[in-house]
Amino acid sequence: MKRLSVLGATGSIGHSVRKVLADAPDLYRVEAVAGGRDAAALAETARALGARFAALADPAGGAALKDALSGSGIACGAGPEAVLEAARRDTDVVVSAIVGCAGLAPTVAAFAPGRRIALANKECLVAAGAFFMAEAARLETEILPVDSEHNAIFQALAAGPHKAVEKITLTASGGPFRLKSREEIARAVPQDALKHPNWNMGAKVTIDSATLMNKGLELIEAQHLFSVTADQLDAVVHAESVVHGLVSFIDGSVTAGLALPDMCVPIAHCLAYPERVATSCRKLDLVALGSLSFEAPDVSRFPALALARAVLKQGGMAATVLNAANEIAVAAYLEGRIGFYGITDIVGATLDRINGGPAPSSIADALEADQLARRTASGLLPKFAAKAS
Repeated sequence: MKRLSVLGATGSIGHSVRKVLADAPDLYRVEAVAGGRDAAALAETARALGARFAALADPAGGAALKDALSGSGIACGAGPEAVLEAARRDTDVVVSAIVGCAGLAPTVAAFAPGRRIALANKECLVAAGAFFMAEAARLETEILPVDSEHNAIFQALAAGPHKAVEKITLTASGGPFRLKSREEIARAVPQDALKHPNWNMGAKVTIDSATLMNKGLELIEAQHLFSVTADQLDAVVHAESVVHGLVSFIDGSVTAGLALPDMCVPIAHCLAYPERVATSCRKLDLVALGSLSFEAPDVSRFPALALARAVLKQGGMAATVLNAANEIAVAAYLEGRIGFYGITDIVGATLDRINGGPAPSSIADALEADQLARRTASGLLPKFAAKAS
């Protein structure tokens, strides 16, 4: 039985990991789990998975975590160093699902020869993709993508050699505003934006899906994961979220990854690869589904995708800035401080103010650029808050 650690164990990815492990109880023994601030949820997860160690990122929750695990025999710790300890523990596979740039250092800390990282953290690749992939290669760490789109591409690429790939296409559901006018979208409050039609995800990624920034970030990820150029990457809107990604080859053939929208599917693939493991996920029935639809994204209503595409072509540290500014803007929108289009207004203005700079070559470089972008974006909030009102 192999050993597994889960960073971000109390979030939506962590819950899906639990489902996969419940379907395949002999697949892994859980070594460590890490969570953010909810000591009770982390303790419950650690007990349910039989983890040997639990780490809470918030140092203030250490006493509560220790109390909640009393009598369980599960060791625990709190604070950033405890999370790093969870990442470094001797294990075979680490699921990286900590949200935001906070996941970069723990994920890199988990690198080790022969170890697999099941990567569900976008920021590792968006904020520091070139460094991240080079470091993984240097330390002989395997990176498998958990995002449904990238996982579908990873599987579809098996149909032909890399040199024969013409184009990689990621699909976007279009989010809750796919059929709304720009005027309707501009008036949308967070409760509207959080009603995703297909996926049950955390608040931040759900808002990113509503703006289509999520698809832009995924294009940047794909460039690093699959070593392709910006011109080889595309995105289409596919409302059903059944086709997750497509690979077009130079001979005209196309392979695609299909599944019903359920994160247990790509997680099961990453945990069992190169084998397959049975899950209780609903299986795709194309006859019952009836039809699949595809359309070009409308960047006039969803300008975030255009911003991300420009960053993809620009290179350097622009992606780090894009990601950090977006995190600040999404948080402000969720708090009701700016309007929906204030998100892309702030991201665009931040990119205008921080123009250029080399791609991060270390965690320190990435975090420095991230903090600069966060300060810049935060300073712009009053301007766009006044505009929104």
